[in-house]
Amino acid sequence: MNPYVHFVSEFARVAREGADCPLGGIAPLPRPAPAPDAPQALLFSPHPDDESITGGLALRLLRECGWKISNVAVTLGSKPERRAARLEELKGACGFLGFDLLPTAPGGPEDATALRSLALPPLTIPGGLGDVTTSARAKDPKLWAASVATIAGVLNRQQPRAIFFPHELDWNSTHMGAHWLVMDALAQTEGLSCYLVETEFWGQMASPNLLVEYSAQDVADLVAAVSFHAGEVKRNPYHLRLPAWLHDNVRRGAELVAGQGQAAPDFVFGQIFRLRRWRAGRIEACFAGGRNLPAAARADEFFYL
Repeated sequence: MNPYVHFVSEFARVAREGADCPLGGIAPLPRPAPAPDAPQALLFSPHPDDESITGGLALRLLRECGWKISNVAVTLGSKPERRAARLEELKGACGFLGFDLLPTAPGGPEDATALRSLALPPLTIPGGLGDVTTSARAKDPKLWAASVATIAGVLNRQQPRAIFFPHELDWNSTHMGAHWLVMDALAQTEGLSCYLVETEFWGQMASPNLLVEYSAQDVADLVAAVSFHAGEVKRNPYHLRLPAWLHDNVRRGAELVAGQGQAAPDFVFGQIFRLRRWRAGRIEACFAGGRNLPAAARADEFFYL
């Protein structure tokens, strides 16, 4: 008898049983109070749910190191009729994880001045920007400049230690647009120095340099957070597929990060990132080659280099 039949059958059984779990409505996790001078990380999420799908390292920073984590809602999706509901779902997911939620609405005098100078009507919807795509960047420079001014204002006000955002080839048009939105905004900041943590979901990175291990509890909490986005996962239960994707990240990251032919770390779940640094108006490497970050190590190990 094939000894792997039981292994695969149990995997299939558990995946099916996950459909019986509730969508959202789960009590918030314990949230440690950050110190007044705690470092802050910003997650620039192209859509509601990206904060939970790619937020595992941010969650570790919050839990293990006392960082303040704030999710920046870049958009609320492409369907106007769903935006109000998606904002409520996003509030539930962030509240569950212990992330603050920052809307991308102009919030400071520098933003208001920038928008007035462009002679544009208000471009924000409650909590999100409008068209954040690479085509908008090319075809509508005024609208793009206003969006960039908004994100630059967030960066200048918050002065984060680290920012999370998609890599430039993350396939989805809004994910790729969010990458260039953040990069263009960084170029407009004044004296900001921070770590850049590029994420992937739809499109794979060719050159990640960091593989981060997650515990089963971390992954369960990420799955639960994604489940708050009920309107989306009802049509495609991707929250139930998140553990398998994080498991496969270990397979890919073992060689993409450590090098071809290297032995895989003893991780069950993990996520790959590209970690670099923004300083003096340009991108710098943090280290040569790739690194692994085990669950037993401090989550902020590479944010003080």
